[in-house]
Amino acid sequence: MKSIIKLIIGILLLFVIISCGSNPKVGRVSADQQTDLSGYWNDTDVREACEWLIADCLNSPRVDQAIKAMGGRTPVVIVGRFRNDSSEHIDTAIISRIMESTIFNSGKMDFVAGGSTRDDLRSERQDQLDNASETTASSIGNETGADFMLTGKVTSIIDRAGNLSVRAYFVNAELTNIETNQRMWMGDYNEIKKTIKKPKARL
Repeated sequence: MKSIIKLIIGILLLFVIISCGSNPKVGRVSADQQTDLSGYWNDTDVREACEWLIADCLNSPRVDQAIKAMGGRTPVVIVGRFRNDSSEHIDTAIISRIMESTIFNSGKMDFVAGGSTRDDLRSERQDQLDNASETTASSIGNETGADFMLTGKVTSIIDRAGNLSVRAYFVNAELTNIETNQRMWMGDYNEIKKTIKKPKARL
């Protein structure tokens, strides 16, 4: 009987040791600190790409000409698709959202909702027409039309030799005139290049 009790106690102690050893150690770093743990796309890459593309867009002579041609009216932009054409999972919605908010806060452009947000707004307006009072219901057909569409994509190239690989990222963004399909601005950021060296397998 004593041996069974000792065995149970030993098993419980083993579980405690394993569970304590598997707890992760969590620390905090500054949001602007560069971190590269895996060699894949990360928050530093998002920040660098967005900062460069936004500055390039806002300082573009073509964008300035387009704004002046509107006679003082602030151009209206809608965000289209930001595709992920790389070989890994990248949430491109983060890129488009950062670009949208920063360009909007610059005061040079206004943005209108697109995608699922626009669908939700249209559904809400229709619901208000059916259920809200006439004095408070939002009207249909009064949306602000966009002048330009902001789109983009992320691609990557991987070169491998033995246990060494080089991963390069290319981030592209474009501002297109919706009525004429004329490109008002194109930006390409290609400064993200990483080397990943894996340890050689031991025999």
